[in-house]
Amino acid sequence: MHLKQLTQQYQKRVDEALERLIKNTSNLANELHQAMHYSVFNGGKRVRPLLVYLTGQALNIPHEHQDASACAVELIHCYSLVHDDMPVMDDDDLRRGQPTCHKQFSEATALLTGDALQTLAFEALSQNPYLDAKLILPMVKALAYASGAAGMAGGQALDLSATGKDLSLEQLKIMHEHKTGALIRASVQLGALCSPQTSTADITALEHYAQNIGLSFQIKDDILDIESDTETLGKQQGADINLNKATYPALLGLDGAKNMAQQCHQNALDSLSHFDNNADPLRWLSEYIITRDH
Repeated sequence: MHLKQLTQQYQKRVDEALERLIKNTSNLANELHQAMHYSVFNGGKRVRPLLVYLTGQALNIPHEHQDASACAVELIHCYSLVHDDMPVMDDDDLRRGQPTCHKQFSEATALLTGDALQTLAFEALSQNPYLDAKLILPMVKALAYASGAAGMAGGQALDLSATGKDLSLEQLKIMHEHKTGALIRASVQLGALCSPQTSTADITALEHYAQNIGLSFQIKDDILDIESDTETLGKQQGADINLNKATYPALLGLDGAKNMAQQCHQNALDSLSHFDNNADPLRWLSEYIITRDH
């Protein structure tokens, strides 16, 4: 099965699981319940749940053991987007062509929606019917760590404090490793921790893989921003626009950024060297990240 087919299969699976989860949450406050559903089913690509399932596939873990983890990591991601879009953060009116949560409902409802989605993530994770508490506890710890001050929230704070400032390459990497990379690493951690047979060496290798695809994803996004601006506005004007902010092409040049993305891809492949063909979809995903055109 090709990566596209697997992606569609796992998107459908996690969407059905998320639908069940949200349906079963309290509808004490009807608008909050509607806003939660609206914010989760807004056309997201489900990249993080995909990583959970592909990691499980590499380790021969049954899909049903991983549904709770896939839902949990996506709910954390969705909550972060709701809060990021609010006026006190990025102040965005649209997400994926639709009104953001605070525009569709209200700022107060959006704030509570993010809170509710975050707590629902841990509720889902803690109620996995296929795993005992000895397996669930490290998963809760991993997701909490990746979501908090040492992970995603800390990375967002770094991003806010960096506004209008020049960043070094190392500072840029640290910011992205926390803001987006922490949850990507948590996705493979949660996928791997669903089995007591997963070795420490496997987890370490998968974390290294995740760290590299997270970085290559961000670098490729920066490259695509440059190339789309160049195509739309003219080469020099597009380059000038993007070189005024901290991006990998701004710090390394376009060719340097492409080389760095390629090196991250190779590092990701090297991390999977002791896995068999069941890990091929993870390899395909890394390849897709650096070859995509959008």
